[in-house]
Amino acid sequence: MATPKPVFRADHVGSLLRPETVKNARKARFETDTIDPKELARVEDDAIRTAVDMQQAVGLKAVTDGEYRRSFWHYDFLEHLTGFELVARDKGFQFHGASLRPIYPVISGILDFPPDHPMLEHYSFLASVTQAQPKISIPGPSCCHFRTALEDIGPSEYQDQEALFADITRVYAKAVKAFYDVGCRYLQMDDIFFAYLCDPKIRAEKGSQGVDPDWLVKRYAAMMQGAIKERPDDMTIAMHLCRGNFQSTWVADGAYDPVAEAIFTQTGIDVFFLEYDSDRAGGLEPLRLLPTGNQRVMAGFITTKSGDLETVDELCRKFDMASKYVDLGQLGIAPQCGFASTEEGNRLSEDQQKQKLELLVKTAERIWGRVD
Repeated sequence: MATPKPVFRADHVGSLLRPETVKNARKARFETDTIDPKELARVEDDAIRTAVDMQQAVGLKAVTDGEYRRSFWHYDFLEHLTGFELVARDKGFQFHGASLRPIYPVISGILDFPPDHPMLEHYSFLASVTQAQPKISIPGPSCCHFRTALEDIGPSEYQDQEALFADITRVYAKAVKAFYDVGCRYLQMDDIFFAYLCDPKIRAEKGSQGVDPDWLVKRYAAMMQGAIKERPDDMTIAMHLCRGNFQSTWVADGAYDPVAEAIFTQTGIDVFFLEYDSDRAGGLEPLRLLPTGNQRVMAGFITTKSGDLETVDELCRKFDMASKYVDLGQLGIAPQCGFASTEEGNRLSEDQQKQKLELLVKTAERIWGRVD
């Protein structure tokens, strides 16, 4: 009998607010150089054990390491790919009301996934300290392309975009296999730029660059499908979509209509974490495009951008509305995004974060009678 895939009714995207011990240790390591890598790892290990205990205590059946070892949700993974670099410049990417640190991606060589990528070890440590299902989140394939300017793509081979897309697909297929080989059965890819391509302003910007946004959506979907198509049957692949998450701010607006069919039918993804905590995400109508079957949408009705706590009754009403477009059996609940997509974190307290995780479990138990 085949081993069932890990799929849950209540889950969270991955990142958690960094505790002060981790913030202080990372500052001591990377800013003042007053501790060594081993001491930083010890502090991170202890904090991860505490975070795992907290997630298990609130009743979650899948847990993460809170991304405590990362500065960014995406760049820390990407910079350890062969051929990929991060460079510091004068001005950071602009969010609504905040600017990201001025770090930019550069493809300086032929891309590859190295066998010693540090996040393989990060996963293995997480798995060693939990009794629940360990999950790791990494940036999806589109993240290698969307924010990398043409002038920052060095290899002549990659001036042909199709060659670049093919290599990104190859690299990610190698990554999926590597994570599986170290025991990972629940891998999430944060491919947020699908949601960015729902924003009329961003779509117009791509058009002005000579790029058809609908073509780009299809190419990104094909990269994802190619990257995961050989995964074993007992491995769950999830994908998170949002419109930006930095210190409780955002980048994009727009309903899922331009991308829903592509992500639901052309990626091969098992579980979709969809941001749905504000009007910026549009209506629930695109859920009607989810094919009947085993795929699941984790509806992000709970916000991580503030500490205001939703109620179980309020969330149940939203699921009543969602069930008009998709069978309730293909739904679950999650926060709209991580609590700390970068180490700065969003504007809420650790206690408020815990209350929101508890709310996930309470809501799932009310609607489906269980979390898994």
